[in-house]
Amino acid sequence: MLRTSRRTLLQAAGLGGAAALVGLPAAAQAQSRRPQYHFSVPEGWKNDPQRPVYVDGETRYYYLYNKDYPAPGTGTSWRLTGSDDNVEFRDLGVAIPKETDPNGSIWSGCLVVDEHDTAGFGAGAVIAIATQEDRFASAPHKQAQFLFYSTDGGRTFGRLDQPVLPNPGVVDFRDPKVIWDDRFGRWVMALAEFDKIGFYHSGDLRSWTYVDGFIRGGLGTFECPDLFWIDSDTGPGRWVLGASANTKGSGGVATYAYWTGEFTGTGFIPDRQDPQWLDHGWDWYGAVTWERRVGSRLDTKTRYGIGWMNFWDYPDNTPTWDSDGFNGTDSIVREITLHWYSATESALVSRPVRTLADRASRTVRLGDVQVDGNLPLDYRGRAYQIQTRVTWSQLHNVGFQLRLSADGSRHVDTGVYRLGNYAYLNRGYSGNPDPTGRWLESRTPFAQGTTEVDLRILVDNTSTEVFIDDGRYTHSSLVFPDPADDRLALFTDGGPAVFHGLTITEFDPVWNRGPGVRADRYSGAKSTTSAP
Repeated sequence: MLRTSRRTLLQAAGLGGAAALVGLPAAAQAQSRRPQYHFSVPEGWKNDPQRPVYVDGETRYYYLYNKDYPAPGTGTSWRLTGSDDNVEFRDLGVAIPKETDPNGSIWSGCLVVDEHDTAGFGAGAVIAIATQEDRFASAPHKQAQFLFYSTDGGRTFGRLDQPVLPNPGVVDFRDPKVIWDDRFGRWVMALAEFDKIGFYHSGDLRSWTYVDGFIRGGLGTFECPDLFWIDSDTGPGRWVLGASANTKGSGGVATYAYWTGEFTGTGFIPDRQDPQWLDHGWDWYGAVTWERRVGSRLDTKTRYGIGWMNFWDYPDNTPTWDSDGFNGTDSIVREITLHWYSATESALVSRPVRTLADRASRTVRLGDVQVDGNLPLDYRGRAYQIQTRVTWSQLHNVGFQLRLSADGSRHVDTGVYRLGNYAYLNRGYSGNPDPTGRWLESRTPFAQGTTEVDLRILVDNTSTEVFIDDGRYTHSSLVFPDPADDRLALFTDGGPAVFHGLTITEFDPVWNRGPGVRADRYSGAKSTTSAP
């Protein structure tokens, strides 16, 4: 097998994604592509996640769902799932349908549990506020915020006929995110308004007053804003303001941008003007975060997060529609914490949800593996996790070839390119959704002179997620390997490296279960394999 040099990887980046996908063998297109341990819609289409809530001791997760896909113009409903562990989700069907609503499609918004009955639907009512097109408004100012309410734990919803926040005369006016501000005893809404996140106050969720706006140009049109407080073990807690943003036109990414700072109750004061990014891959969009609870206790230092694994540049380019009749996959649920790297530098870090470990079905422990060149492993798999710490003294390039074909021509590459001082995920040598060939390799900074890296990599049938240095940087991207490409290799270029504690973990398949069926915990015998 050929050594994998950085030149080879850069040549791979010139390959068009559509060509790579179309070029897969016909037999590969017919095999199932459903993810093994990531959430996917049972059938039809899904896109934006909606921020989950806790009801009756479980996570209730809603998402935008189109049962009529791929028919154009048919719109989205809100479909519901429940989970005990944020890994396996049981399908609970459509909770807010588009068919019986005079405004039609229900777009993104959020849910809250109205514990103190501020809205008048009863203590503990689940309230959803979502964007719809106001049928009485004139184009192009039709986007407005509507209220839906549930008194059965979020399974079904009634609605108010009139918008609770009408459009004031702007085109982009959508994706409300609502929190309760204990300091002032009121609800706060963050709303995406083109290049501004508007802030609104309410005492009853039914009427809203504009108070301020956070404006940042050059980031495209904001979508799916987020606002929360998070404590930290390594420094002071901070408020976080986030939004999905698109900087591809200027050479950046299109995922979850965020600022740390101070929310005064009316406005947001950032610690720095430029945003940071919670993911640097090509497919972690429309993401939401929500609070972590341990029993009845709120964990103020950890939040959960989940993102839609797709993007609007290529929303329909997926082999799962032909193979399995669906289009829509999410990232793994991740745990997000605030880490201070110095007195002035902090960042949100991400790790796969800890309950994923409970789903492990097989563990292959290879110990410390020394590599100088290219080393194929005696392992075959399509869905797994890799964990290792890699050390070296001097080299040019080091990493993994994932989902490698038998002839070595197809693979997904991830690792560290020392000559350029960056870490990367490159999908250019495998099937992928990008028809332009422009968004094949994602990169994150890697400090010059550093001689080790911690890598945790999640590989599934349609995605690769890379967590670098305990989640300091992440790359989440759609990848569509040939199902026959199940090999794995380690590589270095320009010197040797040691892959310490190299461990491969496989997980029980996670399937969407029907309404009313609790997700059963895996109780079978686990398998552990070590290097001879």
